[in-house]
Amino acid sequence: MNMRFRFNSILICGFFLCSVGCAQTPTQWKPHDRNRPVPPVIEPGVSSTQDTPGKAPSDAIVLFDGKDLSAWSTKDGQPAKWKVGTGYFETVPKSGYMYTKQPFGDMQLHVEFATPSPAEGQDQDRGNSGVFLMGVYEIQVLDSYNNKTYADGQAGALYGQYPPLVNASRPPGQWQSYDIVFHPSKFDKDGKLIRLGRVTLFHNGVLVQDNVEIQGPTVTGEPDKPHADKLPLALQDHNHPVRFRNVWVRELAPSN
Repeated sequence: MNMRFRFNSILICGFFLCSVGCAQTPTQWKPHDRNRPVPPVIEPGVSSTQDTPGKAPSDAIVLFDGKDLSAWSTKDGQPAKWKVGTGYFETVPKSGYMYTKQPFGDMQLHVEFATPSPAEGQDQDRGNSGVFLMGVYEIQVLDSYNNKTYADGQAGALYGQYPPLVNASRPPGQWQSYDIVFHPSKFDKDGKLIRLGRVTLFHNGVLVQDNVEIQGPTVTGEPDKPHADKLPLALQDHNHPVRFRNVWVRELAPSN
């Protein structure tokens, strides 16, 4: 493991630990109170290399184990139609989006992807897919390596809303990672919006979305509407053979 990768991994792990624990500080505890409950112990997992997918943390829900798509289905609940290869799965053009059978809300999500090599096409017609949080908020997947497109549509964008802070894309064919912290919008019992959803994203270990407010569904551009606390995660079929591996979720306690 090179030092830059190790440093980025430490930064990401520290951020996620703070996301889970630091944001909620109960006032009933005095500083250094030894009666205060301690965090649960987990195995943190193993980082990926270009040749070998990593291992998820011990408290994660693994959505792809390198072998099958049993955790996924089509939108209407039929078996997922994407291709499974050795340690990865790949979009089958015109087969439709793929959805998790299990719904998720507040979460830490890890996804690794590789766009086709050699690269074909340009702009949005090049290595295009997407990670849809709750099936409606898209984190764009695109081959953005030496590929000009509109700012809020490149890799690492919250599609149509926020461009990434930087373009951290690797060349086509190389494995890339998204590490996402997501908190959905919150509504009161009458359906009134209390708080917009928020997302933080690291692309290849680099912060590209810094706790931004999600303005609503990224496809329609409409304001957010009341929805269930948890909904399926989706991956987009955009007619490009994008590959994915090492997909896992850690469910988080709802934020205040």
